[in-house]
Amino acid sequence: MFRKLTEQVYASPQIGAAEVAEAAAMGVTLIINNRPENEEPGQTPGTEIEAAALGAGMSYVAIPVTHAGFSEPQVKAMAEALGKAGSGKILAYCRSGTRSTLLWSLAKASEGANPDELAEAAANAGYDISPVRPIVDMLASRK
Repeated sequence: MFRKLTEQVYASPQIGAAEVAEAAAMGVTLIINNRPENEEPGQTPGTEIEAAALGAGMSYVAIPVTHAGFSEPQVKAMAEALGKAGSGKILAYCRSGTRSTLLWSLAKASEGANPDELAEAAANAGYDISPVRPIVDMLASRK
């Protein structure tokens, strides 16, 4: 279920309490929720994931991304969350993991990461960053 983007960062479709426990067992120290609340019926509320994460000794942050796209504050928030995780593993989730992967790639590009390497890492995890690739390239070129 968890797809490895890097040695530290994983993306995932919607998780529940069982997956929080699984994430904790594999060394995840931060869960990032990129899913807006009530996006679809039956979705596990972020408050439940947050409670499970905190109960397992992990940090939790919500950076919801709607289908309207990404904003500069979301990219900055993601970069900040990734930076604060230290050496611990990070699990970012949304409905399918795609928005989490796209936001991760934008955040890393904003810090100067190589766009080709980001695209390759995403592809190796089964995700395609081509919808945001022009922005990734632009952000990376600023560094």
